[in-house]
Amino acid sequence: MTVTISRLYDNYADAQNAVQGLEAAGVPHSEISIVANNSDSWYGTDKKVDRDHDGVDDRAEGAGKGAGIGAGIGGAAGLLAGLGLLAIPGLGPVVAAGWLVATAVGAAAGAATGGIVGALTNAGVSKEDAPLYAEGVRRGGTLVSARVPDADRARLDAILDRSAVNLRDRSAAWKKAGWTTFDPASKPYNADEVRRERELYGSGSGIR
Repeated sequence: MTVTISRLYDNYADAQNAVQGLEAAGVPHSEISIVANNSDSWYGTDKKVDRDHDGVDDRAEGAGKGAGIGAGIGGAAGLLAGLGLLAIPGLGPVVAAGWLVATAVGAAAGAATGGIVGALTNAGVSKEDAPLYAEGVRRGGTLVSARVPDADRARLDAILDRSAVNLRDRSAAWKKAGWTTFDPASKPYNADEVRRERELYGSGSGIR
């Protein structure tokens, strides 16, 4: 039996370490996804990468397929070599790679539920947690998800728990400030809002 495990991180570097930890533990690249907020343009280039001349940025194609294309990422290996720039409903600009991305930007996710929420729930994430993960990315975070054998879950959960956001505490803070739930039609956070959010919560700690 395969299960989906997910964690939210305040810092991309922490999420990157989590992905590399999963890969080192034997999880195939094809079973891991990463979605990072890019509202403050921390990742990007002015030049379009279109080596196959199909009119589509190769990095976005690589993100959807989880494939390594090695463009503009400093020689990164594994899943992270397939990072691409794209937009997901409700989140705005993101840097992403892996199976979750292909689902989130496809028709299967359903516009009514929001691309990322639909993709997560279709993958087995609870209807309670999926909107929290989506909101976390909207506010500047990075989401890592992996499809793993149930028998390996405890071992791989321990890898993801390092530096992960405590999702319950974080969502409680949002609700205290007036937030209700993730709305895919809401305006994405801008760079200043993302910076303020990151300053408010720091690097994050604890588990989901």
